[in-house]
Amino acid sequence: MTLKTLLASSAFALAAVPALADSAPAALIVAQGGLGDGSWNDTAYAGFEAGIAAVGIEGRAIESNDVVAQGEEIMRRAADSGFGLVISLEYAHGEAMQSLAGDYPDTNWAIYNQVREGDNIASVLFGEHEGSYLAGVLAAQVTTTEGIEGINPEAILGVIAAVKSPGIDKFIVGFIQGAQSINPDIQVQVAYSETFGDPTKGEQMANAMFESGADIIYHIAGGTGIGVIAAAESSGHFAIGVDTNQDGMAPGHVLTSMVKRVDVATEQLVRDYAAGNFPGGQTLVFGLAENGVGLTDMEYTRDLFPASYLDAVEAARASIIAGDLHVWDVSSEGYPDFFQ
Repeated sequence: MTLKTLLASSAFALAAVPALADSAPAALIVAQGGLGDGSWNDTAYAGFEAGIAAVGIEGRAIESNDVVAQGEEIMRRAADSGFGLVISLEYAHGEAMQSLAGDYPDTNWAIYNQVREGDNIASVLFGEHEGSYLAGVLAAQVTTTEGIEGINPEAILGVIAAVKSPGIDKFIVGFIQGAQSINPDIQVQVAYSETFGDPTKGEQMANAMFESGADIIYHIAGGTGIGVIAAAESSGHFAIGVDTNQDGMAPGHVLTSMVKRVDVATEQLVRDYAAGNFPGGQTLVFGLAENGVGLTDMEYTRDLFPASYLDAVEAARASIIAGDLHVWDVSSEGYPDFFQ
């Protein structure tokens, strides 16, 4: 088995900074798509680096050529190697982590996008459905707006996701629900790339979707989504980025990005661990109310459409936070009738 372990350089640069606690090193297991995806992994890694720099402990990011199949072995090796905190970004690691946590009670574990039982496991959830709803509200308004170059008259949006799973479909259902709140008859085309790390495939799929009538495509595909953004730029249409602010990847052709603040969550976990306050046995939720998800400021696109579009987005955001608007959550409610 080949494991590629990357040492977080800032951990050594700040080695002289006293830790908030006498803590063993922390490990971050990188998910499918690897570092350099410009999305989920990179955002989490930025928060990881910020956390270890702030508290002065050592930290390592661990990549694998087959992170799904090798999950249990990777996590076991990390615990055996003396890492006191093991955070996995890979959704597929949840079951194995729950099993391993009992074998390594002195190791602190963290998993995202699911809830796992264990006094030494912190489960971290995000309100991706809520942020995606706002993206749908915006996109449904823009997609039929006359006078915007790259926008056609048809009410057709697209979504390109990596894999079909509740954790991914949570984004899609929220997006569709938001779009339908503006136009109940809107069409949302959905396709799965089956990979998080193939920009070429993402570009090919996006071009086909643009040719079929969509003019805005929301990607939920990690590194594959970089190709979706490239296709939007080359074809003159629009993409919606995910996880991190991807607006600058193709200025003027990324309508907005649905930012998922995994960096904030990861930094908080590292800080809590070093301070001796690791939230083992707890579920942390980062939704709109916690500023855990949301849309970007649309630096390159906000002047393309009327300000009233953003008013509609803000009204939806306020209603969701107030509890007046329910956004369907696939991960806890199953699949709605409109998405089968």
